[in-house]
Amino acid sequence: MTTLTHKIRLTPTLEQRQALLRACGCSRFAWNWALARYKELKGQGVARVSMNDLKKEFNQIKREQFPWIYESPKDSNQQPFANLKKALTRCYESKGGRKVGLPKFKKRGEHDSFYLSNDKFWVKGSVANLYVIGKVTLAEPLRFTGKVLSGTVSRTADDWFLSIQVQLPDTYTRSSENTGDDTIGIDLGLKTFVVTSDGEEVAAPKPLKKYLKRLRCLSKAHSRKVKGSNNRRKATAKLASLHQRIASIRLDFLHKLTTRLLRENQTVVVEDLNVKAMTKLWGRAISDVSFAEFRRQLTYKSPLFGRELVITDRWFASSKMCSDCGAVRKELKLSDREHVCPSCGSVKDRDLNAALNLKNWGLAHQNKLGTVSAEVTPAEIAALASPSGEVKLWSMKQESLGSFALPRK
Repeated sequence: MTTLTHKIRLTPTLEQRQALLRACGCSRFAWNWALARYKELKGQGVARVSMNDLKKEFNQIKREQFPWIYESPKDSNQQPFANLKKALTRCYESKGGRKVGLPKFKKRGEHDSFYLSNDKFWVKGSVANLYVIGKVTLAEPLRFTGKVLSGTVSRTADDWFLSIQVQLPDTYTRSSENTGDDTIGIDLGLKTFVVTSDGEEVAAPKPLKKYLKRLRCLSKAHSRKVKGSNNRRKATAKLASLHQRIASIRLDFLHKLTTRLLRENQTVVVEDLNVKAMTKLWGRAISDVSFAEFRRQLTYKSPLFGRELVITDRWFASSKMCSDCGAVRKELKLSDREHVCPSCGSVKDRDLNAALNLKNWGLAHQNKLGTVSAEVTPAEIAALASPSGEVKLWSMKQESLGSFALPRK
């Protein structure tokens, strides 16, 4: 069973906005109470603190000590205990690599949200009926058909959203129009975000670069306001709204691009980029184009469209290798925008040559160019087709990122 989440913008009234804020406050209060109680018991020497016991203790005292909590949906003050348990589990089970720290106390206005089980709300058309809060208009109807599992109401800047988790049936597929080549290679870059093996070039909008000057002005204005003042809150709202606009432009571009690529092609081949290392080199420029988000969307959308996503080996020298004869150049600077083959003399655009190599790699991976021995893994070879149709196997060489060479694991 495939599970997807559809995030829909809400258009609540003023009274409903206040009710949503109260529900977020209840969720935040339950989280902070449970975390404070957990730390208190740990400080007293209790070896194991059960989150279920903390939940029972909270339910016993909430009617007398926190009667206002009944003004919001029940799930808003019950689900935080389960969320805190997951956070603590991730903290204690994380070993090596990226260490997950202890959960932190939540602050008002930061990541405001609350949970709703599937029996506490229903959606019909462009209307969502939320328990206690009432009927709220949706910006669009729910796109997926299936069993509704849960919902999460969240706030970003001054907008409210309802994320509905739906369990899709096994027969669910998205409509597709296979109008292009069956297999397509995609080379990602900063100058041109996407270059396909068909020769298409797609530039990224780069919204952070576009609004960076405005972002700096609003950030400076926000820092100069007195903390706790109304002007500070207004400046915070303006800054958050601009951040939301930047993120929305980027996501809209990526969603439309990934959907079109999967609709028009049967197999999509992309390279396995070390985004973390690239971010250390080029920082903001890498974050502004979101290579990782592009791959994440391709990964979860490809099964929905009935497509195949092929990820090449990280050490596959797609830029250095000639897409015609397979010869590999020893050096290729980032300033070299054309690939000139030292063997056959072929001259191609650097990104187009890489995209063609990725396509050939995908075809060899699918065993469409010929028979490849099962003992030879794709990580060790690059199978390329010669003009006569014969498969040629070339030794793999590490491709450097400028002066920065990625270390082997």
